[in-house]
Amino acid sequence: MSHAPQLTGAPVVRREARDKVTGTARYAAEHTPPGTLYAWPVPATIAAGRVTAVRAVDALAVPGVHTVLTHDNAPALAEPEDPILAVLQSDRVPHHGWPIALVVADSPEAARTGAGRLLVEYESDEHDVTLTEDHPGLYTPEEANGGFPAVRRRGDFERSFAAAPVQVDATYRLISLHNHPMEPHAATAWWEDGHLTVHDSSQGSNAVRKSLARVFDLDPAHITVVAEHVGGGFGSKGTTRPQAIMAAMAARHTGHPVKMVFPRAQLAEVVGHRAPTIQRVRLGADLDGALQAVSQEIVTQTSTIKEFVEQAAVPARTMYGSPASTTTHRVTALDVPSPSWMRAPGEASGMYALESAMDELASALGMDPVELRLRNDPVTEPDSDRPFSSRGLAACLREGAQRFGWHGRDPRPAARQEGRWLLGTGVASATYPVLVSRSSARAHAAADGTFRIEVNATDIGTGARTVLAQIAASALATDVASVDVLIGSTDLPTAPLAGGSSGTASWGWAVHKAATVLAGHLADHRGPLPAEGFTATGDTEEETAAASPYARHAFGAHFAETAVDSVTGEVRVRRLLGVYAAGKILNARTARSQFTGGMVMGIGMALTEGSAIDPVFGDFTAKDLASYHVPVHADAPDIQAHWIDEDDRHLNPMGSKGIGEIGIVGTAAAIGNAVRHATGARLRELPLTPDRLLPYLV
Repeated sequence: MSHAPQLTGAPVVRREARDKVTGTARYAAEHTPPGTLYAWPVPATIAAGRVTAVRAVDALAVPGVHTVLTHDNAPALAEPEDPILAVLQSDRVPHHGWPIALVVADSPEAARTGAGRLLVEYESDEHDVTLTEDHPGLYTPEEANGGFPAVRRRGDFERSFAAAPVQVDATYRLISLHNHPMEPHAATAWWEDGHLTVHDSSQGSNAVRKSLARVFDLDPAHITVVAEHVGGGFGSKGTTRPQAIMAAMAARHTGHPVKMVFPRAQLAEVVGHRAPTIQRVRLGADLDGALQAVSQEIVTQTSTIKEFVEQAAVPARTMYGSPASTTTHRVTALDVPSPSWMRAPGEASGMYALESAMDELASALGMDPVELRLRNDPVTEPDSDRPFSSRGLAACLREGAQRFGWHGRDPRPAARQEGRWLLGTGVASATYPVLVSRSSARAHAAADGTFRIEVNATDIGTGARTVLAQIAASALATDVASVDVLIGSTDLPTAPLAGGSSGTASWGWAVHKAATVLAGHLADHRGPLPAEGFTATGDTEEETAAASPYARHAFGAHFAETAVDSVTGEVRVRRLLGVYAAGKILNARTARSQFTGGMVMGIGMALTEGSAIDPVFGDFTAKDLASYHVPVHADAPDIQAHWIDEDDRHLNPMGSKGIGEIGIVGTAAAIGNAVRHATGARLRELPLTPDRLLPYLV
């Protein structure tokens, strides 16, 4: 066994890179067993009501069409834990785009043609798809997403706010945002001797297997779910989605393997989205900038079939100290698709409003926005009074300001101009909690000196295989090239999904534990290994179940320079810098990719992305990549990511914090603050499109 220096932190090239760029990596829709049929989903075209008839004669007459599944003839399912999976089980239409039929054919072309020839009749009900801050259906839920209490109060906010000499009271609005991963949601399913196999585009195949076992009333041992390569998810594949259920239903009904891919234009209404929010933020401060009162009140929406409450007020419970605080969430159930996770749910939305309000407070005080944040950096977590395991926000702000050249700027708004371009700079803080779940892993040493790691992790483009190999190699004191990593199947040791920036911490902890035990076995052994080698397991149930006495969070700071065209209202990001404090960085190359990817999504959130719901028809107005504008290369010319080295002993054996989501948190606020600095205009609704800016420029 060769001995190598510590391998975590090194910029090791991701293992599957060549497979992906050469097309040899196989995704869920690229597995085609003999006899495979193709399914095409048919969405509802009303926003509320019921299906009264589905006339399939013309569809079945299309050459190659085998069957049309509807609520009248689809296999019956047991009641799912998640109501969005109860597809083709009743005539009810809870929202526009709800799947009401599935056409199965010899080819995707025949299935699509057949779907277009279905005649569907409805009985429509009155619908309501419009969120307002005074909607009569608003109520206060018990919890927001993540299990957080919907309401938290500390001190007497109203009295403290009224007494504060400097006040900000502003309302910020965000419309719906869509995940739109490069790979659409897809599944290939088949039954063989009572065993169900599903290749699914998912962030967690164990969760999919659990859902399939429940609805089909199967022992999980009779189900294999594979997610070997996943082309992004951003949260939309974090829970089981209808494609896995519908492909398995069609396979059972036809006796053939069935492949189903949701068309891009249908994704917005069936795979979740970031819910729109209306956020009132009130900040009260002393003349020296010390916060005395913080309030963030969230109004959002959910669907009529499932409660999901975006936890946008939760970050305010962590960020800045104040004697008094109130954070609340209210929600109303509308005839809309069910919202769900989208990269940094809660933090991305809530920190946009909070960090915009902090910029407004800095302007009211005549104080530098970086200095204002530094003056309100707490020693303990305000919401719980627990000490932080580490809190690098101040270091990120100072390092970012130095790298960005912040302190040389002219603080006056609308003071810099190059021809028709108005120039400005902005800053915002970032935070994301440290999350970890129970995981298990297996480590094997072969007689030839190589190693194999097995864990049902999911690589959604983050480089999980590579980082897990580095963790194992470091624990085994071997070269990373000698470690093979198997992931992405429920036949492997159980592991949690890739979500909440918790994947590497959870899987890596189990891998580290298994590899450390294996290293001990090898150290105690004398002579050559037996032919069967040695195997060790690692399970983190006991460690991850223990409540930490520390508040554990990653922090960061974003700095942006924008240019606003005074004639057209176009906004361009010229520079974007992120500096992060996220524990020990395990792979510099893949970490930088995660940070910058999050920042690019933040650019989209700030400037280009958004989809309203048509109040007449009840559908999203932008639901494909032609109308929903994700950022492109030209939108992100100069993005830099750096980090502060943290030695935090209260996290996991690797000392790492999650990095997949913090890059988007605060980015939109930094850009919005830069636009305000450039123009003098404070806009409180995203995205900052030319039509919204132009009235302030003429």
